Amino acid sequence: MDIIVSEKIVRRIMREENLRVKSIKLRKYSSYEGEISPAAPNILERNFKADKINEKWVTDITELRLPSGKVYLSPMIDCFDGAVISWTISTFPNAALVNSMLEEAIQSLREYDKPIIHTDRGVHYRCPGWIDKMESNEVIRFMSKKGCSTGNVACECFFWR
Repeated sequence: MDIIVSEKIVRRIMREENLRVKSIKLRKYSSYEGEISPAAPNILERNFKADKINEKWVTDITELRLPSGKVYLSPMIDCFDGAVISWTISTFPNAALVNSMLEEAIQSLREYDKPIIHTDRGVHYRCPGWIDKMESNEVIRFMSKKGCSTGNVACECFFWR
């Protein structure tokens, strides 16, 4: 025998019987581990509009949940046209993920291209390996302010799509 009951009735009965739905809160991935090194200045102040290719790049890491487990995607996006310059994917959100993505992106540059690269304040972008690669290739790095969710909106838009 099938009984059709509205959601309101179910909610009322649950309230009367003091029943609660047990839910598991999933912890969202965050790469922020505190101020482990001096932050790069926020020179663009959220002005991600680029007038030419390889002028401004943005990057971030996002967690993707698949049936087989979690994977982490790290793309480098050109602000001029939204093109993906390079990307890496891994089962661990570690420095190797972002460093290999950066190396591939830098290899795509012409001699005279010196893009400004924006990141959030994640630990991956503050480790010596990342900073050394940026300095040795004369690439300017900058970061958004702490706790500024819109600071990396250009890369977040890529993830939303």
